Amino acid sequence: MGVYRNGTKVVRSFKPDFVLIRQNLRDAGEDNKNLLLGFKFGGVPSINSLHAVYNFQDKPWVFAHLLQIQRRLGKENFPLIDQTYYPNFREMLSAPRFPVVFKIGHAHSGLGKVKVENNADFQDMASVVAVANTYCTTEPYVDSKYDIHVQKIGDNYKSFMRKSISGNWKTNTGSAMLEQIQMPERYKMWLDEVAAMFGGLDICALEMIVARDGREYIIEVNDSALSLMGDTQEEDRRHIADLVTQRMQQYCRPSTLTKTASRTSMSSMQSGSMGGSMGGSMVGSMGSSMSGSMVGSTVGGAPPAPGSPTSEERSALADLPASGTSPQPRRDSQASQSSTMSSVSQQSSRRPEDAAQAQRASFGRQGSTTGSVTGEDTEDTMKNLRK
Repeated sequence: MGVYRNGTKVVRSFKPDFVLIRQNLRDAGEDNKNLLLGFKFGGVPSINSLHAVYNFQDKPWVFAHLLQIQRRLGKENFPLIDQTYYPNFREMLSAPRFPVVFKIGHAHSGLGKVKVENNADFQDMASVVAVANTYCTTEPYVDSKYDIHVQKIGDNYKSFMRKSISGNWKTNTGSAMLEQIQMPERYKMWLDEVAAMFGGLDICALEMIVARDGREYIIEVNDSALSLMGDTQEEDRRHIADLVTQRMQQYCRPSTLTKTASRTSMSSMQSGSMGGSMGGSMVGSMGSSMSGSMVGSTVGGAPPAPGSPTSEERSALADLPASGTSPQPRRDSQASQSSTMSSVSQQSSRRPEDAAQAQRASFGRQGSTTGSVTGEDTEDTMKNLRK
């Protein structure tokens, strides 16, 4: 998109969230195919779908799909007008019958349509097709009383009758009298069949003409670029707005599953980090208490358990001071307390005879220590009496 700012053209790009297409993709002297390809490339949702709008860029292509519906339902149940297709001017030798309606290329609003009365006029039109370098179609001219416009917007159906009062054979041009009529069941069935084309049409309309003898002919189908008619145009715009809102809720609303999954992942990450920190602190405290109790029991002089020491005991013994150094009194009291705690904790894992031997050994050490202290006191008393 080009924007002029202070005389300088600034190019900007943007991606719309949703597109409502109310303009014909192609018309006389107008082609918006490049924009449609950009929307499709960007994955932009729209009404009607981009696939359906792309298929409406050539009227013979759309009419070919209407022929498929007629072959399936029958001519009586789907009264489609007869049409002849000419790929280029070289094939235009003569029309099946006259008068015919000559349609050149792809155009709307009565443009490119000529009523041909005879073969001479038909050849003149063939030369015009040669200059235009395009295709053309012909239909038998039907002297009509009025034409019928049947539209479908979402689930809302309406039908209108239009009578020309200007005398023009093109009932969709000039002055006309418009009247909303009741929707017959067959019109609704025709609309439902047409709305199933190209993956589904949310907005579409059928154009029909009614001959003097009362016979109905379907001449064409329009997509979301249909013209709103009558006094109910404002109501039709509301229906279109509601349909756009509904489709935007369907295609543009963020997925709740993504939000739930992100919350679950965040909670699992938080619980994992809490569990890791709690586990690390518990392991650290348990490791420090176990190593402290093992060091205290070794300094206090408790006999080691029979058998080879474990890896934790080896690491604890490696951190002990040399055997020649005497421990401090305060450290001895702390060591004796830790040795008592370690001996109590280790008694559950030792065998009964090992526990008994350890208990006798500790009692023996206490007795020897008490005896030595008593002998020193007696010696001091005898020295004082001699003096």
